[in-house]
Amino acid sequence: MAVEHSPNLRVLMFPHLAYGHFTPIIEVAKSLTDRGFSIELCSTPITLSLIKKKIPHKYSCSIHLVELHLPDLPELPPQYHTTNGLPVHLGPVLFNALAMSEPQFYQILKDQKPHVLIFDVLLPWAVKVASSLNIPAIKFCAESGASSCYYGHRFIKPGAEFPFPALYLKDYEKEIERYIVNKVEEEEEGERIMLLNSSRAIDGKYMDYLSEIGHTNILPTGVAIQFQDVEDMEETELTKWLGKKNEHSTVYVSFGSECILKKKEIEELAYGLELSDVHFVWVVRYQGGEQVVNLEEALPRGFRERIGERGRIVEGWAPQARILKHPSIGAFVTHCGWNSTLESIMFGVPIIALPMNFCSDQSVNARMVVEKGIAVEMARDGNGKLHRVNIAETLKNVICGGKIGEDLRGKVKSLGENIRLLRDEEADKVAEVIKQVYEKNQSKNALT
Repeated sequence: MAVEHSPNLRVLMFPHLAYGHFTPIIEVAKSLTDRGFSIELCSTPITLSLIKKKIPHKYSCSIHLVELHLPDLPELPPQYHTTNGLPVHLGPVLFNALAMSEPQFYQILKDQKPHVLIFDVLLPWAVKVASSLNIPAIKFCAESGASSCYYGHRFIKPGAEFPFPALYLKDYEKEIERYIVNKVEEEEEGERIMLLNSSRAIDGKYMDYLSEIGHTNILPTGVAIQFQDVEDMEETELTKWLGKKNEHSTVYVSFGSECILKKKEIEELAYGLELSDVHFVWVVRYQGGEQVVNLEEALPRGFRERIGERGRIVEGWAPQARILKHPSIGAFVTHCGWNSTLESIMFGVPIIALPMNFCSDQSVNARMVVEKGIAVEMARDGNGKLHRVNIAETLKNVICGGKIGEDLRGKVKSLGENIRLLRDEEADKVAEVIKQVYEKNQSKNALT
């Protein structure tokens, strides 16, 4: 049962411009409006155009969009005011442009006068703006508790042994530690509270440890992923093709909305899929250049002809939720971005972990789901390179290996059920804490 709230409690939410960050914050916004809050989502116009598509009509009166305009920079036209489709070399430019928008964000908060600000942990300057206007601010983290705990430990207790040996980085991933720890900024202002897109059923022990060493109340929001009504989606040629496959016989391969593969990676994956002899749906985003001007030039010659009806290749985008929910899907080869990981868990699909970006949370997420017994990790060599034989062997072990696939499916199904049991309770707790933060600030103001 939802908790009671003061009427018209208004929260302004300020996500990072990455798809993987604003997607879960939309789900948290919907959860809060279900519990009596009014929400304002603040972002750039191009990002808001993506956000608007994800807000059902029934929330149109309770979730409002507020435009934030970045400074005019010649190298960063408005269509690049989001990480979706952003060229890699412009990433730092976008991040700096967002920080440069601080004066406008100040004016937005001053005009909107929200009762509470919820801001992405990657935008630490937002809490200073809120504090200057006496608006209480709460952090939101779109990453896993395991990842937050791992890198939080590296920052707070450098040199100390990490108490969870199942989470580690391989030698070729070690650059990530320096990169991420150097990005962490300590905040002296704001509430000692962080909302986490997770559930205690997944990584409660990591939340507890991070709360202890960081002196911060870590609150899981209840898994915040978009549960679109996959049953009502129009049937496509792809779903008709899936319908002809046996239960758990097909592997889904996708590496998220912003992970771009290099030609050599595409080749090894293609040959691995071919050698495995399993059915597959492969969503490909490739890195263009002088040698690769289209997908056909990235794939091995004759690949489509050789695989025939055994596989489907999708360029750019696919209806991931509907594919994962399909009974023919037996495993998900994923980069272990947190949103994709959560979707796989919630739809009961075993994970074949293949981190692709070593300067992100993907590697730690991969180790965590392996520890949970719901995943196996695709082997790379000592230099981090992929090899087709390892790919083929892993796919066959999970899809055709009998007991291996059954064990993974049983554990991921159980974990998904536990998450669902806790979801409303965790969301209610978040709503109650936000209300308490607002009331505490009101009381403090009354005394001054």
